[in-house]
Amino acid sequence: MSDSITLGANGELVVPRSPVIPIIVGDGVGPDLWAATRPILDGAAAKSGHGPIDWLEVPAGEIAHKTTGEYLPKSTLDALRQYRVSLKGPLGTPVGGGIRSLNVAIRKELDLYACIRPVEWTPGAPSPVKSPEKVNMVIFRENTEDVYAGLEWPAGSPEAEALIGFAGEKFGAKMRPGSAVGLKPMSEFGSKRLIRLAMKWALERQAPSLTLVHKGNIMKYTEGAFRAWGYELAEAEFGGQTVTEAASQPGDKRLIIKDRIADNMFMQTLLRPDEYSVLAMPNLNGDYLSDALAAQIGGLGMAPGANVGDGLAVFEATHGTAPKYAGQDKVNPCSLIFSGAFMLEYLGWADAAGLIRRAVAQTLADKIVTYDLARQMGGLPPVSTSAFGKAVVERL
Repeated sequence: MSDSITLGANGELVVPRSPVIPIIVGDGVGPDLWAATRPILDGAAAKSGHGPIDWLEVPAGEIAHKTTGEYLPKSTLDALRQYRVSLKGPLGTPVGGGIRSLNVAIRKELDLYACIRPVEWTPGAPSPVKSPEKVNMVIFRENTEDVYAGLEWPAGSPEAEALIGFAGEKFGAKMRPGSAVGLKPMSEFGSKRLIRLAMKWALERQAPSLTLVHKGNIMKYTEGAFRAWGYELAEAEFGGQTVTEAASQPGDKRLIIKDRIADNMFMQTLLRPDEYSVLAMPNLNGDYLSDALAAQIGGLGMAPGANVGDGLAVFEATHGTAPKYAGQDKVNPCSLIFSGAFMLEYLGWADAAGLIRRAVAQTLADKIVTYDLARQMGGLPPVSTSAFGKAVVERL
């Protein structure tokens, strides 16, 4: 009998044997991805003694708009809240209307303040770097603040002109008339709760280091504050378990807290990736760096992701809807497959997640790949989305 995931007395997930898990199939290639992914998740759960999962399909995106007139129905948000852990395919950005991004809207409505992107190379996957096996990092990206807060006004608008005038009169800040204007809010509360989650993750998994990635050398009072708040948090709440990079000694078993300027971090991930494990950063930095790291392991089609809050999580494919390939049974389903595996691990079903990752690795080792990987592997004959999914199921 299926049941809802609940929270225990200490805020931990209580997962029934057969949980109800909402699924947003998504737009564009979403149906193709889900058709290939579901048998893999169900098969891994069954083979490891879990489940069955009671999938609850909830509408969002184009499908929801056609049937309800809304891109993100309240009933869908209610289901994501009620059942706590969900999975979703890619959603398109509505043309017109008041929603900038459905993905951002879901994060804001549910206060999913941490975007978590594990980036680890799967043996057999193509890579543009010489040693992709050294890439094994987890990005914690703040999801609610920074320039993604949506506080911007178009050039020449009354709001922009008023802000330009106010800033000039009150603070002597000079901006060209007719400029577009945006605000970059970053709070101690928002920064610390993101960094706290990253530190707990790192400590629970005995990661060697946590790196604060910022542009505080230029944006001293926003991103510089993010860095400072991170060090404050480490000392105040995790003092006995953490140590700064400057104070650490060889063989130190404590979590080493580092910080890197964002542009330098891009170089570090290419030249010295094995020196980094958990990365915590503001919103825009996280958007850039998660895609750059994904390129090192074969592309966004190989990258899982999750948006996590307090007692709520939505796992998702990290790429777009690829509408020109919709219904063609062509695209790589690994992002959704790996996001599903990440979700199972989050539920405490690490054995099922391990089965999936090993099965995908064996499929790639057998040179069974979709077109995006095939073109990086010397022109191998590609297989369809569904054929790739079946091959993974056979190797579970």
